[in-house]
Amino acid sequence: MSSYNAAAELVSKNTSNGLADKIAYIDDVGSYSFSDLETRVQRTASAIQAIGLQREQRVLLCMLDSFELPSTFLGCIYTGVIPILTNTVLTKDDYAYMLKDSRARIAIVDRSLSNQFISLIEDVPTLEKIIFSGSGEELSELISSHEPSLLHEETHKDEACFWLYSSGSTGRPKGTVHKHSSFRTTVENYADPVLKINADDILFSAAKLFFAYGLGNALTFPLSAGATTVLMAERPTPESVTQRLTQYSPTVFFGVPTLYAALLNYENFPSKKDLSLRLCTSAGEALPIDLATRWEAQLGVKILDGIGSTEMLHIFLSNKEDSYKYGTTGTPLDGYELKILNESGAEVNRREIGELYVKGESAALMYWNNQKKSRTTFQGEWTRTGDKYEIDDEGFYVYCGRSDDMMKVGGIYVSPTEVENALTTHLAVLEVAVVAQKDKEGLVKPKAYVVLNSESNASTSLEDELKEYVKQSLAPYKYPRWVEFVAELPKTATGKIQRFKLRDLVKTS
Repeated sequence: MSSYNAAAELVSKNTSNGLADKIAYIDDVGSYSFSDLETRVQRTASAIQAIGLQREQRVLLCMLDSFELPSTFLGCIYTGVIPILTNTVLTKDDYAYMLKDSRARIAIVDRSLSNQFISLIEDVPTLEKIIFSGSGEELSELISSHEPSLLHEETHKDEACFWLYSSGSTGRPKGTVHKHSSFRTTVENYADPVLKINADDILFSAAKLFFAYGLGNALTFPLSAGATTVLMAERPTPESVTQRLTQYSPTVFFGVPTLYAALLNYENFPSKKDLSLRLCTSAGEALPIDLATRWEAQLGVKILDGIGSTEMLHIFLSNKEDSYKYGTTGTPLDGYELKILNESGAEVNRREIGELYVKGESAALMYWNNQKKSRTTFQGEWTRTGDKYEIDDEGFYVYCGRSDDMMKVGGIYVSPTEVENALTTHLAVLEVAVVAQKDKEGLVKPKAYVVLNSESNASTSLEDELKEYVKQSLAPYKYPRWVEFVAELPKTATGKIQRFKLRDLVKTS
């Protein structure tokens, strides 16, 4: 059985082909060569081994985007330990669940997030230690005290390599287990033929490394091509993104529709002559036609809209520079097969809506500790996406929504039930239903229909209070952007809320 270690391939590729001194990463602190990266990864591997972690054991990473994150992530993989990338804007309860579910022995956490983790040492029996990262923190001291490990673990291409937790589209987040060879698959199927990334490129991804989308954009793709990557620890605002676009002159920018809309509306956004962009991509949610055309008209650069998933690791359906159609998600990438099935399991005809299935080598191995959902999603060679699609007369795939009540906000799934549960704990709320509504840019956000108890009165101040109330218990992006007070909610004879009626109401409002 031949061995293959994804981290060893990614970190040695550029040091062995004459690019050792070339800049690999630029973060908020400084810049680092490919040689620096390789040494840091190998030192991290030694430190991980010294802690006592062994092959296939798990480490939870909750770190901001800086040079520390890709080097730590790859250092774990280099020595056969499995890193679990997690969203940095979740709640303490979310992290507690992931730690208990994964049984990660160690958590490496940015010091700015310490309040979310400190008490978990006592609450999670399997968590032995929290190592804090950041300038002058324990992680840096630990790594610098060890010599580089020149021998990587002899792992296998089909062996579990890393986890990504899904955003909990059907309840609790699911630990999605990916294998070593999946990185290479996404490069061969997307980065090379579609993006044509090369060593002259500078890449900047507004999507963070803890997303499957961002992980490919800021780690797999640039390291495979010898390109330079710009990392940004702070959240992507029009101001912070514009600063990086002008200061570092990236040639490829990876964004999401919400951010593109915000950038176009930003009064200080630069003109085409002040930027070096040759290509932009979008994923996470459908890119509105108006947004795409306005961006291209202003900057002369296309946005290639595509769709991927945590389960497939990166994009498998996309527009290409020589074959694109705004308002669609493009066509299947080479290396992937797609089919659209109706409720009876038969393939639909063109212009008929059905559920999208995809087949490709980057599919995850399973959901950890969730056999039922694994069997539902991973059906032999096919992965069920949960997305509704149709194919237009030109062969382009058109997104039609989710197969359930889920909505994507800024590229992240939001469960209506979760928002509803948060709202119903407010003393003024009797009943509530949450559905998706598009804002003026055509982007999806949560809207709450609220029935108040008899002692409360509808008002603008109460509307604002409910929005802030949700922000206190859930991740900020999940709060309802609109709150409408109603006398009652539509229900079936058995008392179930008919959300489809509310969605129809939104469409006509």
